[in-house]
Amino acid sequence: MMRAGHLALWCLLAGGCAAGSLAPVPIAAGDVCANCRMAVVSASTAAQIVAPGEEPVIFDEIGCLRDYLAATPMAADAVAYVTDHRTGQWVPATEAVFTRTRTATPMSSGLLAHANAASRDADDAARDGSPVSPLQILHGEVRKAR
Repeated sequence: MMRAGHLALWCLLAGGCAAGSLAPVPIAAGDVCANCRMAVVSASTAAQIVAPGEEPVIFDEIGCLRDYLAATPMAADAVAYVTDHRTGQWVPATEAVFTRTRTATPMSSGLLAHANAASRDADDAARDGSPVSPLQILHGEVRKAR
């Protein structure tokens, strides 16, 4: 998990963080998924929850975020972010376009996120997938494809 020192360094390099900033933090070597406890191996499938005054909660994939939120509701003032699979940019989960695919993800959910439909359509990994609502992710309603 991201240590406070990493967050402070990131804030300094990014030009400062306001108290209670809800910006996503970069994935660092050694970060561990809060749900499955595996090391985060790919930033292209990562997710995180950021809340004021709290350490970010890091996930190695969207399926782990989904499972975590099914058991632990997110605080009202927190923001969940997912990585655009194609660009690597952080996107608020409520604004993301999610797709269930056959793409190998760290915990085999096959869930990918994109900033918008154009990014999804430009990603070969998501082309044959089926759409998933952000609410289904944020409320833990989508299970693994069989």
